[in-house]
Amino acid sequence: MSTPPEVTPLIPPMRWLLYIAAFLVFLAGLVLFVFPLRTEEWFAWTVNPPMTAVFLGAAYWSSAGLEVTGARSANWDSARLAVWPVFVFTTLTLGVTLLHLDRFHLSPDTAPTAQVATWAWLAIYAIVPVAMLVISWMQIRSWRPATKSITAGRPVLPPALRLLLMGIAAVLLLYGVALLAVPIPAATWWPWPLSELTARAIGAWLVGLGWAAAQGQLSGDLRTVRPVALTSVAFVILQVLALLRYGDALTWPSAPAIGFVTVLLAIGVAGGWALALSRGR
Repeated sequence: MSTPPEVTPLIPPMRWLLYIAAFLVFLAGLVLFVFPLRTEEWFAWTVNPPMTAVFLGAAYWSSAGLEVTGARSANWDSARLAVWPVFVFTTLTLGVTLLHLDRFHLSPDTAPTAQVATWAWLAIYAIVPVAMLVISWMQIRSWRPATKSITAGRPVLPPALRLLLMGIAAVLLLYGVALLAVPIPAATWWPWPLSELTARAIGAWLVGLGWAAAQGQLSGDLRTVRPVALTSVAFVILQVLALLRYGDALTWPSAPAIGFVTVLLAIGVAGGWALALSRGR
């Protein structure tokens, strides 16, 4: 199907970058979500407790959906809702990696599979943010002055949904930044124990997800919200499965545990609502 002349087509390098990124995060999610007890052997760093591993695995797997949906988009207006959160997350994760490099499986005493995973991790997080910037510049350069963006108009989401998304974005961004900046004090508000590395790794995810929610509520076309909506629904479903497996790690019925479930519920409602609206377009 040809792209309508009033939108900016997605260039092939951007499409392929998103597909490659989706494949890579799928692999990371496979180890973390399916084999959370084997991260010492199969992952770039040892993730404890298992609830942290499955939480991160769920985040990786749901982001694969964001990237695939973005890659399948016919135009840049829709795909960029996947591109910028991925760029923000990978850049932050690169910083977290360099800050905690001593925790990664670089020692010759670690399992060979873990060493391979570590070097792959370092290569991916060094290359992907730069590739995102370069290809985004190419994408923006492909825009023609006569081209009219389909997101140029006013936000079209219902005010109540926009307000919900803004609230979710504010919570995720603020708490994500806190976990990145002061991981140990901020982790006291997380429902299970975190180390400095795992707190910052989760913080990078929260900032990326918050960025996606903030972008989504500004959309001027319902079709462009679909990648974020699908990701939100997938994220919640996977986190529910994670809780069913390792939910005993949470300190019930503490305020952090209740807050965690409340935010998940809000993300699920917002994602399902946006998805229902976008499917009719």
